[in-house]
Amino acid sequence: MQDAGKWLVIIGALILGLGMIFYFWGDKFQWIGHLPGDIRIERDNFKFYFPMTTMVLFSIVLNVVIRLVKWITVYLQS
Repeated sequence: MQDAGKWLVIIGALILGLGMIFYFWGDKFQWIGHLPGDIRIERDNFKFYFPMTTMVLFSIVLNVVIRLVKWITVYLQS
């Protein structure tokens, strides 16, 4: 059970860190959601927004981060 508590603290610290980054440097991330390939349709009474390229980019970055964390934990345990 202590292991689960440790992971909750780590996840909370990561969320806090991301929140601080977006709070203090949020104006530097205006490109997120406005990449080429993001679908945006705006009509009089209708708005449709599908950030396709942004989701693919976040998926790749998240995949690389998860693989690095997994590799580091396996490396440190051996």
